[in-house]
Amino acid sequence: MKIVLSRLDRIGDLILSTPAIASVRASWPEAHITIVCSAHNAAVVERNPDVDALRILPRGTSPAAFGRSFRGACDLAIALAPCAPDFALVRATGAPVRAGYTYVRRYLARMTARFYLNRVGVSEADPELCERDASHHVRHEVDQLLSLVELAGATELRRDLVVPVGDGERAAVAHVPGGGIAFHLGERWLRDGSTLAATLETIAALRRLGFPLVVTYGEDAAAAAEEARAAGCADLVIGNLSFLEWAAVFEKSRLVVTVDTGATHVASATRRPTVVLFEHRFFHLNSQEWAPYRVPSVCLRKPEGTSPNELAALRESVVAAAASLL
Repeated sequence: MKIVLSRLDRIGDLILSTPAIASVRASWPEAHITIVCSAHNAAVVERNPDVDALRILPRGTSPAAFGRSFRGACDLAIALAPCAPDFALVRATGAPVRAGYTYVRRYLARMTARFYLNRVGVSEADPELCERDASHHVRHEVDQLLSLVELAGATELRRDLVVPVGDGERAAVAHVPGGGIAFHLGERWLRDGSTLAATLETIAALRRLGFPLVVTYGEDAAAAAEEARAAGCADLVIGNLSFLEWAAVFEKSRLVVTVDTGATHVASATRRPTVVLFEHRFFHLNSQEWAPYRVPSVCLRKPEGTSPNELAALRESVVAAAASLL
């Protein structure tokens, strides 16, 4: 049996797809499983033990054209992302079973999905429903994806996130202080209810809890990381890490503090307690669907504005949450 999986979007969502990928492997242990990713997110599954082949969609190549390379050699294709490019790729495989999912209030997408797929799941996730009714329940994305692979025929479900950190990555970050707080400085710390100055004050306040504090960052926050380094508010500010080296830093930490980004899910995969700061808008949806998964955690909401009182309250809530998990 030959199976093609497609997930072309974000790093964090691909991490959350790894239990579904493991479930496909467990359900069809003798199958040849290929996963198609983008150059952006492929690092998540480069060493994934549940896939036999990783194919990267070349920039400038249409997903449909790429999907046609599997035509006649694919028994099952699953779009792990509820996105048009993944739908197009899966349809082009011509697989007898083509599965994917979309959202309850995306009515046009629900109507057109049948053009691409012959097994379609519907997620209850919807920003407006959640904002209108804070009690509206949304399953975690991991559970939505497990329902999807069940729809595709999977019979054995796995729930662990898979990010295979190895001894090489651990050796590469051996100089990084361990047993403390890893603070991921994502771009969302710098806007919409938070500011760079307030974030630096938060990092300094976390350091006063008495544990080593390491700031990690990616290209989106390189300038802010230089400010943090100059301010001396952390024991170490470190970037330019590979994906698995970044995970190794989290693995050796006691706690991860982050905004809503892929760092949340790297922390869950390395089984670290997590404080995550979600955007004010759509908090009720995001804090359910993309919460830390199966680890002790506190989900916080950004304030609406950036007044001194709001920023001070935000800092205090982050520090209190961190202290409660240490």
